[in-house]
Amino acid sequence: MVANLPSAVPQFWSGSNLTLGVLARVDGTTYSLLGALGNGTQAASVVSADFTPSHTIFNLLAGSANLTLDFFSPVSPANYVRQSLPFSYLTVSASSSNGSSIQVYTDIDETWTGQSGDTASNFTTSGSASLYQLSVNGAMLYTESASMQALWGAAVLASSSNSTAQSGAPAVVRGQFATNGSLSGSQPAYAAGNVVAFAQDLGSVSDETSATFAIGYVRELAVNYLNTTRTGYYRATYPDTPSAAAAFLGDYAAANAESQSLDSTLQSKATAAGGSNYSTIVTLSTRQTYGGLDVTIPGDTLDTGDLLVFLKEISSDGNVNTMDVIYPAFPAFYVMDPEYIRLLLEPVVQYLATGAWTQPYVIHDIGNNYPNATGHNDQQDEAQPIEETGNLLILAYAYQKATGNTTFTDTYTSLFQGYADYLVANGLNISSQLSTDDGAGPLPNQTNLAIKAAVGLTAFGNMTGMDNYTAVGLNYSNQLYNQGLGTDPNKTHFTLEYGNYTTYTTTFNLYPDTLLGLNTFPAAAFEMQSAYYPTVRAQTGVPLDPRVDWGKTDWYIFAAASSASNSTADMLIDDVYGFISNGLNEVPFSDRFFVSSDMGDTPGLYDAFEARPVVGGEFAILALQGSDIVTG
Repeated sequence: MVANLPSAVPQFWSGSNLTLGVLARVDGTTYSLLGALGNGTQAASVVSADFTPSHTIFNLLAGSANLTLDFFSPVSPANYVRQSLPFSYLTVSASSSNGSSIQVYTDIDETWTGQSGDTASNFTTSGSASLYQLSVNGAMLYTESASMQALWGAAVLASSSNSTAQSGAPAVVRGQFATNGSLSGSQPAYAAGNVVAFAQDLGSVSDETSATFAIGYVRELAVNYLNTTRTGYYRATYPDTPSAAAAFLGDYAAANAESQSLDSTLQSKATAAGGSNYSTIVTLSTRQTYGGLDVTIPGDTLDTGDLLVFLKEISSDGNVNTMDVIYPAFPAFYVMDPEYIRLLLEPVVQYLATGAWTQPYVIHDIGNNYPNATGHNDQQDEAQPIEETGNLLILAYAYQKATGNTTFTDTYTSLFQGYADYLVANGLNISSQLSTDDGAGPLPNQTNLAIKAAVGLTAFGNMTGMDNYTAVGLNYSNQLYNQGLGTDPNKTHFTLEYGNYTTYTTTFNLYPDTLLGLNTFPAAAFEMQSAYYPTVRAQTGVPLDPRVDWGKTDWYIFAAASSASNSTADMLIDDVYGFISNGLNEVPFSDRFFVSSDMGDTPGLYDAFEARPVVGGEFAILALQGSDIVTG
């Protein structure tokens, strides 16, 4: 796509096309910078591309002008207003050696609404900003398209109020800009295929001059939590979309300055922690992790003291606040702002505390289809009893350890203790059940689940000072490793399931034992696994276990972070980097990829998943350096 940027069509993560046209008019000649080639425009020449944790930047040459497209999505965890505003910036910058006359233009259409043919357009000016809102007529609340695009909100394109604007057929609107360098202001009723557009005149340009646009999708009714409406945190300050868009554009300088500091700090710390390849992995993961979140307050009171964060299990099934998605993602929050660990757990724990979920183990998620976080009062979830119960206890202690704040864990100690008791009774002799890697199918007595139970119990014991639970976790560890219940007879590796000595498993659940300093398992267990992984590596990585021909990037980095061998850690890091840089994949960062051809698949190709926030797990090595180390 990069090489053909002037003719490329951007896509939603699921693959549906999104119209986004960007033009520059240089001394009367119009060039397509992105997605708008045709109707007499020339293709600008792509010079280079780069990305940081919060920016994607393209440099192009159009006639005598150097043009830059900077797509910027703020990652500002501690600034809840900035983090919750549902927009991204597109900044078009230009410079020229001969004072060229330059105008720039951008447009979108109804593809951003998730459907076609039933779209309403609204044009508004609010203070210093003008904006278009495209919405679906009569859309049902909290529904999405087959491609998982939200249908009940509004796509937004905004620009400064001194821009010119126009809507209509693409050939007409783009033609107007090509001829005049400005737009006519015409606003006919929206028809299928129309675009809405803004243009800005940069004037006679020598030194770099820029124009900034805002693009986003607003859902004022953002999440249905237990039949109450949650809305974006920003609405306590900016109660409507026009004021929010104007504030977003007005915040550009401050947001950009913050991003430059965050990007530089995050990349340098990641390089120091794991090398340049690791830094690239973290860089690629950052926006994808935070892009899966809604930072919300109650829609009726707009009470900023009642803050909850919701997470969508993107791509795999669309569940709400899935516990085994929060678990792999949590290292990013541990590093960037640990408060998010609690804010993600609160919606789950508050629901569990109602008693509506009556099972003795922790629920898998709080809703089948985002954003409907309505719980599972019917007790029908994708049951992963040991997985999710261990996850909750580990995550709760991770929050407490990272922040030093015991209020959350003290409030729910009784609830958590009930789940710890479940692990005491069921965490070693495990019935046939799914783990987080549900695509591999259920098995009884999965060693990696027993490891999670052991670590979960020691986490709970440390969290509460109830040493009897720590003792049980240590007893599980003793049986699994020292007594060989979870290893082969020669103690060369942990097995997939007890007694099946020719099998193995990727023991990513050892990672929180390392991160949280729990010392559940002895150093020899970590040394054993570190020595074993290279012996089962296939063409492009280590299969999760012998049942499958794929590996997972988050679990590779969990394993690398808990490795006792630098060479094994480097192997795992390099395999993730090799996957993201091999040029075989044109989808958003997938956390699962084929590593072997033994089952007929192509090593290095992604497998099924796209754009999931679990890539927060790529921060696992960096998290070993401490909590809140980038923005704190």
